[in-house]
Amino acid sequence: MMKTQLISLIMAVALSTCAMPLLADDDDNKAPGVAPVSNSLYAKECSACHFAYQPGLMPARSWQKMMANLADHFGENAELEAEEQKALTNYLVNNAAESSRYKRSVKIMRSLSKDKTPLRITEIPYMVRKHNELSPKMVMGNSEVKSLSYCEKCHTRADTGSYSERDIIVPGFGSWEEYEHSPAFLDRIKRGAKGLYYELVGDDDHDKKHRDDDHDKKHDD
Repeated sequence: MMKTQLISLIMAVALSTCAMPLLADDDDNKAPGVAPVSNSLYAKECSACHFAYQPGLMPARSWQKMMANLADHFGENAELEAEEQKALTNYLVNNAAESSRYKRSVKIMRSLSKDKTPLRITEIPYMVRKHNELSPKMVMGNSEVKSLSYCEKCHTRADTGSYSERDIIVPGFGSWEEYEHSPAFLDRIKRGAKGLYYELVGDDDHDKKHRDDDHDKKHDD
């Protein structure tokens, strides 16, 4: 009975955590999402190769470090003319997460320790937590997504700075809000809750089976 109650409690906590981002969108003290890109040069240069990530998605120190080594930009040479590089660096630094009052930028900064300078948005603790409900087949195993770095693949309004769960459509899976209430998702939560339970208190039946197997093996030898 205690085991069932504990698993149910873990599931309840997990499900309530899933609902928290939607409730947090009503925070009147901050603008939702992140500030949209407002620099035409940045939009032109960056979107030529990938999604033009908003400055508010990373701290200034990350943008500074990245812009200082464009010759090796994740394995590619993205060098710019000195004047353009300076202009874009200033834009990114001046509009970075710590200078923003937008909700997600504030949460990004809260999740980062001062000694960390991430170069990938997907490595930021807040971003890791926001995407931990996704299964591998939704991202890496999804030919239409492939990586979390392709924000625009699922966030249908990412270009506007909006990353609300209401606007998420995962290719091949549909609306995220609908998926969160599907039997498949609830089954994943249930299996995760059981896994956490066994990690915390152990599985007596599982341990007993292994002890019996070891005992049988020893006598067989």
